[in-house]
Amino acid sequence: MNSTNNIVSQTKTETQSKCKSHFRKIYGEDLAGRCMDRLQNLLDKYGLEQQPPQPIEDLWTHRDHILITYADMISCSIDDKRTHLGKQHQFLRENLKDHISTVHILPFFPSSSDDGFSVMDYRRVDEEFGTWDDIVSMAGDFRLMGDLVINHVSRHSSWFQHYLRGKEPYDKFFIEVEPGTDLSDVTRPRSSPLVTPVQTAKGKKLIWTTFSPDQKDLNFRNPDVLFEFLDIFFFYVSKGIKVIRMDAVAFIWKEIGTNCIHLPQTHEIVKLFRTLADHYAPDVTIITETNVPHKENISYFGDGDETHMVYQFSLPPLLLHAILTQNGAYLTEWASSLEKLPEGCTYFNFTSSHDGIGMRPLEGLIPDEEFDQLVEGVHERGGFVSYKENPDKSMSPYELNITFFDAFASSNGTQELQVRRYLASQVIMLSLRGVPGIYFHNLVGTRNNIKGVLKTGRYRSINRKKWQYDELMGELSRKDSSTSFIFNRYKLLLETRKKHPAFHPYGTQKVYDAGNDFFILERRDPDRTEAVLVVCNMTAETKPADLVQMGLPVGRETDYENLLDPRVTIKGGKVEMEPFEVMWIKL
Repeated sequence: MNSTNNIVSQTKTETQSKCKSHFRKIYGEDLAGRCMDRLQNLLDKYGLEQQPPQPIEDLWTHRDHILITYADMISCSIDDKRTHLGKQHQFLRENLKDHISTVHILPFFPSSSDDGFSVMDYRRVDEEFGTWDDIVSMAGDFRLMGDLVINHVSRHSSWFQHYLRGKEPYDKFFIEVEPGTDLSDVTRPRSSPLVTPVQTAKGKKLIWTTFSPDQKDLNFRNPDVLFEFLDIFFFYVSKGIKVIRMDAVAFIWKEIGTNCIHLPQTHEIVKLFRTLADHYAPDVTIITETNVPHKENISYFGDGDETHMVYQFSLPPLLLHAILTQNGAYLTEWASSLEKLPEGCTYFNFTSSHDGIGMRPLEGLIPDEEFDQLVEGVHERGGFVSYKENPDKSMSPYELNITFFDAFASSNGTQELQVRRYLASQVIMLSLRGVPGIYFHNLVGTRNNIKGVLKTGRYRSINRKKWQYDELMGELSRKDSSTSFIFNRYKLLLETRKKHPAFHPYGTQKVYDAGNDFFILERRDPDRTEAVLVVCNMTAETKPADLVQMGLPVGRETDYENLLDPRVTIKGGKVEMEPFEVMWIKL
């Protein structure tokens, strides 16, 4: 018993030393000790004791799929006694309980703009959506993922209102900029002003606003701000949220004279959250949201001591480009170049989210002229393009605003072609190493919500339609509906994927170069008990595929099963592939 107590005591001491090191690197030696006292008070508040670490490989397997949705994605009628959250829980439980393990509910807090990402109160559920009871209830059926909107807060929040009045400690919660300060080096994700004038009890001030005048950046140089978010983090965990998405985390630390993105203190703050999760909430997963080029994005893995997962931001535009141009070469080159990840780290794969299709992560991966053609093509398909301002005041595409289903539409093609292209993109995403994230509108193939854009004046509304429950169920019941077809096909894909450990997110991935017409990879589980060959015809033509001649690990004498279509058997290492068909060939 004494030996066990000594081990626990030693581990606790190591954790405390680790936390103090984080605080020292963020705030310096003088404040590190006080931060440790505050941290202990916080742990006591939530009754948290150090726990044995849990291998992340045990938390996430090939049976996991994450659904990304809004709290009111499925809304109920006025006379329905359920809340919007309750109605969506009903839909998910009745239709997707065996297909989806995790639900990412986008910000469900009171908010003043940006569909939830301008938070007014982090500790309240917007009564329009429901209550904390709804959240806790859903957590009983699904693992929940929630947003820690950490870079900024609404101008209508109590924090900012207290700041305007000069009330402590909020008078130091925001970043004031002196007039005339040179901010030309700052990385800009938007074209709106970087600073916004406000009238305070102490006079007129210029406040840092990275994303919009309504979203006021918080001052993490002040430890009070960090501890507010540490408290919120543990509060969410106490409510059953087991996956924390750190929104726009790359921008949280500012240093005048730098680009104010990915600064060392930012990485150290992420490491602090990871240390606390590992030792006090080991069933919690942290995901960073950094919509930037690939190498910058994966820097948030650190040495395996920062985030557990990063969004695979290059994937959506690369898939779109590859399928529309019928050329898998750049997708193959990119997938082949993906680095070996630190132990316990993997990708969060997705093709669409509540935001547009980010274009910065595509930079340098395809030729400039093809980049421009992809942007122009969005207008032809009824979408829009959002731009960002560069340091030289020029503008460049930041994201494509269009539903991922309509991104594959063709003015001279058929809906069948659109569906084939679209489903190919989804199967490839589900095949890649990592955990799949499926936006609700991808699950049902939602069309461009032009009415939403006209109503809000925001391009992103094109991909943020809210379904009425009866409307959605009506579409799903129609045999001639593309919504119904895609939904049922998607469910079959998820059912199949769950049965095959080769798709384990911590398994291996080998990419084969079979020319422009095909995209091919081999997946194996960590224990190497199963292997699946993923072969995609990237063209609009029926293509013969000689797998042996391509140098793939198949033989002429063996018959192989296509897991996605039991009617097809691959004999002699050869197979005919339909336009944009993807096969999962069991080796």
